[in-house]
Amino acid sequence: MIVTTTDNVEGKKPVQYLGIVSGEAIMGANIFKDFLASVRDVVGGRSGAYENTTKAAKEAALEDMIEEAADLGADAVIGVDLDYEVIGGDQKTMLMVSANGTAVKFG
Repeated sequence: MIVTTTDNVEGKKPVQYLGIVSGEAIMGANIFKDFLASVRDVVGGRSGAYENTTKAAKEAALEDMIEEAADLGADAVIGVDLDYEVIGGDQKTMLMVSANGTAVKFG
């Protein structure tokens, strides 16, 4: 399935708009990751643990969105937007990623 952030696919014309599709993923960050991230903040560098969590959440949200589009019989999802949010009160230990786009069929 074609998935793009643009509102069209070169050489293809949507003949039917099937509606908005979405996928969400909420990933928890554990105490060990939080500790390692705080050490990285002090000494500098990238936090591989958080990067991996962010990547996994993005992939899960996109997979859910694609599955919803496939269930509608879509050929593509256009205008995809990814949103990231940290949730969980003062501790902020949860990452939410949402993917939204428009499912379309091509002629």
